[in-house]
Amino acid sequence: MSVRGFDLNLLRVLLAVYDARSVSRAASMLGVSQPTVSAALGRLRKTFDEPLFIKTSSGVSPTARAHVLAAGAREVLLRVENDLLVEDAFDPGKVTGEFVFALTDLGEMVFLPRLLAHFQRLAPKATLRSVAPAPAGMIRAMESGDVDLAIGYFPDLDAAGCYRQKLLTHHFVCLLRADHPITDSSLSLAQFLSLGHAVVRADGRSQEVLEAYLERHRIERRIVLRTPHFMSLPMIIGRSDLVVTLPHAIGHYFTHIGANVRMARPPLAIPRIELYQHWHRSHHHSARNRWLRQQVAQLFSADTDEWPYPFK
Repeated sequence: MSVRGFDLNLLRVLLAVYDARSVSRAASMLGVSQPTVSAALGRLRKTFDEPLFIKTSSGVSPTARAHVLAAGAREVLLRVENDLLVEDAFDPGKVTGEFVFALTDLGEMVFLPRLLAHFQRLAPKATLRSVAPAPAGMIRAMESGDVDLAIGYFPDLDAAGCYRQKLLTHHFVCLLRADHPITDSSLSLAQFLSLGHAVVRADGRSQEVLEAYLERHRIERRIVLRTPHFMSLPMIIGRSDLVVTLPHAIGHYFTHIGANVRMARPPLAIPRIELYQHWHRSHHHSARNRWLRQQVAQLFSADTDEWPYPFK
């Protein structure tokens, strides 16, 4: 007999009748009507070309073939329940492998310190790894599981088979030398345009939000310096009259490490940067990935943001 098209639910009926020795009691156990059980028995008898159960004064009695089938059916259903229907367990305390996050250099500053502290408590045997795959390889890495989550500003992932959850909203600020001749906490447009600008073109995508806004509004700055790096900015800005516009989290960081810089509000309505965690749909139901997403969502939200926007 071919198993193609065989309904496994019939095995549940077979076992219920076998255990109850009664069609009516089996129907009650299964929560269905007696005609439904009788119809299922008819299909089983046709499939196996065997009566399976013989009527008695107290109900039904299984045939020798029914005894064999019941034993096999019980094993099959138990295997299905244990191997296929039970959710895969995940114990972070036992993990000895890696949790891999796709992060930009700014993302590492914003997310990694708290992630590291949190995971050292809950998954002390695991290793955290930060990677920066090229955009073309990001989806493949997430689909294969080489990358668990991409956290930050990754607009290319929005329509590429990934789910996302919003974590934080960040803004742009201007960074000036602490003793800059302009002492205002908010720059005017005239002041903004009169200054020499440092412009960052890093691997991350957040600066594209700023550049697209300026281009759209035809705002031209006097660019004095272009650099692909953020980390040199405290030394550059702190020793010049230049201004740089960047996400407020990194402005916070630079001012808190004692660099000779301060933040000022830009004179422009630059769009905010929405930061998300992204995961591939193929891992949406994975217990490991679900646990990771829960931890990230608990750590990073508007209520728990350790880099508050300094201007209201």
